Amino acid sequence: MDLNLNPIATQCCVTGRAFAEHDRVVCYLVREDNGLTGRRDLLESADSQLPPPALIYCRWVIGYKPRRGDSNPDRALKLTAESLFLTLADPVNPPNEANTPMLQFLALMLERKKLLKPRGYSADGARQILEHMPSHIAYEVPVGTLDAAFFLSIQEQLGVLVGAKPPREAVAQASPLPVAAEVRGGT
Repeated sequence: MDLNLNPIATQCCVTGRAFAEHDRVVCYLVREDNGLTGRRDLLESADSQLPPPALIYCRWVIGYKPRRGDSNPDRALKLTAESLFLTLADPVNPPNEANTPMLQFLALMLERKKLLKPRGYSADGARQILEHMPSHIAYEVPVGTLDAAFFLSIQEQLGVLVGAKPPREAVAQASPLPVAAEVRGGT
């Protein structure tokens, strides 16, 4: 499953300052007020100044690396379920309860694709240990109950992963771009 989004921005969406190599950048996958899915990238120091979007799907922090001139821009647009899981589950990112349902769903999906293999539970039993088979790195995901109530509670977040269309009224208010371009839209 692929999600096409803009690659990381080159400057902070709050302050306008260009990112320098190794800056800590906070990335948000959001639904804007107009119903479109987008990405917001900003300096970690400006995180408290971010104007709130309509809905935050998930958040992660990365060290900024400038794009190389020979990089493939089409490849950079692809955000796969696997790469999203690896980004959200990365121990470098501080735990974020808002990401937990997305992380649990991605873990389930990647386990079924045989990209993750269960390796037991943490000592306190609060986290499941999953091994990423291609890299053999272990990740810990909070344990949860994946029942009907769980899937109903994250239905909107799942819509962004599977490419569900925004509600009709949001589409009517949005710009007249084709649906594929709307999914790529970002800030």
